[in-house]
Amino acid sequence: MKVSADAAGQRLDKFLRRALKDVPLSHVYKLLRTRKVRVNGARGKAEQVLGEGDAVVVRGDEERLLGRAEEGAAPAPGEVKPTFRVLYEDEHLLAVDKPAGLAAHPGTGITGATLVEEARAYLKVPADLPSTEFKPSPAHRLDRETSGVVLVAKSRRCMAALTVIFTEGEGVKKTYLALAKGKMPRAEGVIDLPLSEHEQTARSKAQRGVNFQEAVTRYRVVSSMREASLVSVRIETGRTHQIRRHLQSTGHPVAGDSRYGDFPFNRLAKTRWGLRRMFLHAWKLEIPHPMTERPLRVEAPVPEELLAVLRKMNLAAPPGAAAGDR
Repeated sequence: MKVSADAAGQRLDKFLRRALKDVPLSHVYKLLRTRKVRVNGARGKAEQVLGEGDAVVVRGDEERLLGRAEEGAAPAPGEVKPTFRVLYEDEHLLAVDKPAGLAAHPGTGITGATLVEEARAYLKVPADLPSTEFKPSPAHRLDRETSGVVLVAKSRRCMAALTVIFTEGEGVKKTYLALAKGKMPRAEGVIDLPLSEHEQTARSKAQRGVNFQEAVTRYRVVSSMREASLVSVRIETGRTHQIRRHLQSTGHPVAGDSRYGDFPFNRLAKTRWGLRRMFLHAWKLEIPHPMTERPLRVEAPVPEELLAVLRKMNLAAPPGAAAGDR
C-alpha cells in the first residue's frame, strides 16, 4: 500500500486500523509485534508517523482481508441522487441545505441513503477508493427531522480543523428557527440548564452517577400568537437535542417534536396549520473558515413547507428567511 498525501501524517497503527477494518484490533497490534508489517522494507512500529509515498506491506493472510475490505467500499456515485441544495462550495468543504427526514449518518433503524452517501455521490467519490483514504463526511450532526445547514469536509485536514472549531466554539454562531408551543414570557431570554450526557453508558451511570454537561441556549421571539411563538435560537454549546430539550424544560416544546414535544399541541399544529414535520430549521452558520480563517457565513432559506404553516398562523417569518422551494 502506498501512503497518499491525504493519508500522510498518521501513525502507522491508525493507518492499519483503517486499512484492515475487518481485522480485530488485537490482531492488528499482533501483526506489529510479530514484525509482519513493513514500512519501506523496515520493521513497522505502531507509533511511527507515515509520510507521503511510504510503502506499507502486511505479510500473511491479512492482505486478502484488505482486498475484501476495499471491494466492499461505498456504493457507486450513480446509485445515489442528492436531495440537498448546495449553499457553498470550495476546494476544502461543502455546505448543504439538508432536507428534513434525511439522516446525516448511517445508524440503527436508518434505511436508504444518508447525507454521507449523498455528499459522496455529489462529489463523485470513487467507489473503489481505498479504506485508508479520507472520504468526505459531515463535520457536525443535525437531527434527522431538522432541516438546514450542514458542513461536509472534503479532506482529513479540513475535518480535523472543523472538529477543533466546533469543539472549542471560538467564533462559531449557530442560529436556528423553531416554532414553540405557547407565547414566550419574554421577547428574548437565556436558558442556562445543564443537560445529562446523551450517550452515557449504563455502566458509567452506575459508577459515577449521571454526567451533566453545560448547555446554554439564547432565544429571541420573531413573531407570536396565543398558541405558539416563532423564535430565533442561538446555541452556545452543542449538546445532543439541546434546543428541543431546553425548550421543553421551559414548557414551550418545539412543534411537531415526537420525542420531547407536547402531543395534543402537535395534533393541533397538524390539523389546524398543516404542520407535518418538526418545526426546527438550522438557519444560519457562521465560523472562521477552517483553512483560511476568513469569516464564512452560510444561510439556508426556510423551507416552503414551514413558510406555509406560518402563513396559516398569520405569523411573520424573519426578513430574508424565504427563498422559494428546494
